[in-house]
Amino acid sequence: MGGVNRRILTLLVALVPIVAFGVLLSVVTVPFVSLGPGPTFNTLGEVEGKQVVDIKGTAGSGDLVHPTSGHLNMTTVSQRDGLTLGQAMALWMSGREQLVPRDLVYPPDKSKSEIDEANNSDFKKSEDSAEYAALAFLKYPVAVTVQSVTDPGPSAGKLRDGDAIDGVNGTPVANLDEFQALLKKTKPGDQLVIDFRRKNAPPGVTTITLGDNPDRDYGFLGVGVLDAPWAPFSIDFHLANIGGPSAGLMFSLAVVDKLTTGDLNDGKFVAGTGTITGEGKVGSIGGITHKMLAAKEAGASVFLVPADNCTEARSAPQDGMDLVKVETLTQAVDALHTISAGGEPPRC
Repeated sequence: MGGVNRRILTLLVALVPIVAFGVLLSVVTVPFVSLGPGPTFNTLGEVEGKQVVDIKGTAGSGDLVHPTSGHLNMTTVSQRDGLTLGQAMALWMSGREQLVPRDLVYPPDKSKSEIDEANNSDFKKSEDSAEYAALAFLKYPVAVTVQSVTDPGPSAGKLRDGDAIDGVNGTPVANLDEFQALLKKTKPGDQLVIDFRRKNAPPGVTTITLGDNPDRDYGFLGVGVLDAPWAPFSIDFHLANIGGPSAGLMFSLAVVDKLTTGDLNDGKFVAGTGTITGEGKVGSIGGITHKMLAAKEAGASVFLVPADNCTEARSAPQDGMDLVKVETLTQAVDALHTISAGGEPPRC
């Protein structure tokens, strides 16, 4: 009996570290975030019953939006936080996920709400830039455009985001410099008569009493304005803050595709990524290899890669998916036309 008891004791002693390790795997969290292939969305399609890129209004006569087909998919990177040791090991061993220090994704000097607010702001700027880049490509004229209205503020309820300011107190303004020159001649309490154009509405006139701001001696109008191409119709992006600013290029391409005849993709499954400026310059993004894998698994045969991401993209090629290098919106459109014609686009 003594030998049996010793064997049982030995077995129990041997099980202690195994059980302890099991507890560690399931309970202890690690300071890492996993990155992997995320959802991909067709910018020419719908999400939850709404057009991802929704264009409403008319440009002169006839229908504004032309029929489209195929895919222009934006791609994303998935993030998983709060991982246990066991989850982290399983994700790493899958070969599909990358573990990165949490501080790189969530800076310790910022709260989650601050990070979310910054991400939402970046996403909104990306949508605006995508619209401006597309309209500039389509040769819509530049106007002094309202990008934001301070609420509460002197212009709240009088001007809106997207309005084009054409005149101040009867003086036409063609650009931001002319507008600011007139504004700097005012003082708090002055009244300005603003001539403006509003999307999907007739031109309007409004009188605004200027407020004051400690940052300046002249009157405070309470709007953020910039020189931007302006169109009389509205463009809305119905996709939650997913993908961050890296959706910009694909949003712009969807706008161009919907406002021109024919299909940019020639009916093919095109996916891609890239930030975009209002002038149409395509910028690099993070997680390119994860996005390529997501695109390939979704069925893409062409993937648009920002030029600065080409080296990394070539390190993880996906069989049967062409990697097309783009530096500007114009280059992206030209590359898709070249592919449709059976030619050779610039490749990574």
